Amino acid sequence: MIALIQRVSEARVNVEGETIGEIGPGLLALIGVTPTDDDGDAQRLLTRMLKYRIFGDEDGRMNLSLQQIEGGLLLVPQFTLAADTRHGLRPGFSTAATPDVGRRLFTLLVEMARVEHPAVESGEFGADMQVSLVNDGPVTFWLES
Repeated sequence: MIALIQRVSEARVNVEGETIGEIGPGLLALIGVTPTDDDGDAQRLLTRMLKYRIFGDEDGRMNLSLQQIEGGLLLVPQFTLAADTRHGLRPGFSTAATPDVGRRLFTLLVEMARVEHPAVESGEFGADMQVSLVNDGPVTFWLES
């Protein structure tokens, strides 16, 4: 599984003009699923997101995790992260999981996150979403399970 994580001061996701997920300071995570991903990948990716030290400590150094700052986590499904962009001028999607697999693993990731972290919001799998954020830093990282 893939997560493009961004440290944010705020983020929200809208569907059909309605806000369905919103956080203050924390992480916006765009989530991609590949055909070989499984439940273990979802757990490993969640652990990395919750414990990845990208928030400033008292000296301003990236030493604190999302769990330590008790920040929000906004999970947004984005199958395009798994696209094959190595050749040509158009992405290929044979490297992305099928919709059924993607939906199942994204839903599992959200459920596990809600058990392990108190402030979790999510986008809607398969929906046309508008995501807005204020990237703090900017700080952006690509994580894989």
